[in-house]
Amino acid sequence: MNFYAARQPILNTDQSLFAYEMLYRDSIQNIFPEINDDQATAKLIEGLQFNLGLETLAKDSLAFINFTHQSLLSGYPYLLPNDKIVVEILETATPGKRLLEACIELKKRGYIIALDDYEHSKVWMHFFPHVDIIKLDYSLTSETQFKQIVAATRSYPQIKLLAEKIETHEQFQHAKNLGCVYFQGYFFSRPEVVKSVAFSPSQLAVVNLMTEMSRPEPNLNQVVTAFEGDVNLSFKLLRYLQSPIFKRRSEIVTIKQAAVALGHQELKRFVCLLFTAQFSEEKCEQLSIMSLARAKFCEQLVEEGVFSGEHASAFLVGLLSLIDALVDADIKELMDKLPLCDDIKQAIVNRKGDAANLLKLCEFYEHADWDKLDHFCQKIAVDPDKIGDIYQQSITWATERYQALS
Repeated sequence: MNFYAARQPILNTDQSLFAYEMLYRDSIQNIFPEINDDQATAKLIEGLQFNLGLETLAKDSLAFINFTHQSLLSGYPYLLPNDKIVVEILETATPGKRLLEACIELKKRGYIIALDDYEHSKVWMHFFPHVDIIKLDYSLTSETQFKQIVAATRSYPQIKLLAEKIETHEQFQHAKNLGCVYFQGYFFSRPEVVKSVAFSPSQLAVVNLMTEMSRPEPNLNQVVTAFEGDVNLSFKLLRYLQSPIFKRRSEIVTIKQAAVALGHQELKRFVCLLFTAQFSEEKCEQLSIMSLARAKFCEQLVEEGVFSGEHASAFLVGLLSLIDALVDADIKELMDKLPLCDDIKQAIVNRKGDAANLLKLCEFYEHADWDKLDHFCQKIAVDPDKIGDIYQQSITWATERYQALS
């Protein structure tokens, strides 16, 4: 599943970048989908939280986000950081006491507020003390209205005017002469659609679990809370523990007891197994097993002393080395989304660093490239037969674990 958003630059007077306006899309086609404004706002916020992220879309600039009347009253802006967004109140919002109270609270919390496609009305002047930007639509606003708005805002020096839908150089010059300091429109740039792989809440829950379990001393209470917050994950944990692989002596009555019964190392492996399963729902079983086999193979190479390093990190390097195939996305983009150390990312993305040698051995076996395998084993002074035994054990281990989860 993919997430799409369009962004259009908003420029300063010297045509340098000030911000981007973010627009929801449901495909690579640059058109607004057939959904209402409330749905579009909710889907865009969800996407920014779980997928692309403001740091990807806007980088170091502000992001203008459209908010409907109801989404403002529901507090949706608070889901995004106040130093990254401009709360853009859609022209369909109805000015009134509740909306004004919402704006006052937003300002108290440090948010920047903009009025979109503004048409002057005296009732909106109650909002002016709390507004930072007013957007003027050049396709709708007459010369008389322009002058009326400029005059109305003169007593509020904090309010900056933004001219949008600028399509000609003449309009750009006219807007500057009016006193506009920000500019947006086809004259400068059309909206650009950006695509990203979409992470579901369950996938993100597993990512967070994996991050916690990768710490030298994981917080067991946080791990248990994460499982308890997702019925599906809890069920899988209990079902996994019932596998014949494990010989339990007592009944399990709590999630914490299940986590303790597995033990730290096996719990960590289970979370990684969950990760593979969550990201491979539409892929063949063999690809998931291969990811797990790589993980176990890399871990064993470290545990057997073939390579130095932390065996938990080695496990992650092997596990994540096929994630691009699992979700059909760019490997670098995916690594940027995961809270991993740079050594792991370098090994997976660029095949650099000591951990990259683990993956090289994996790939020699998978490709049956025996000449390169023998040459590499000579280089690291290790018996190829020993490596072969470890690889076969890893395949068996991965198959058993995957079947236990399935």
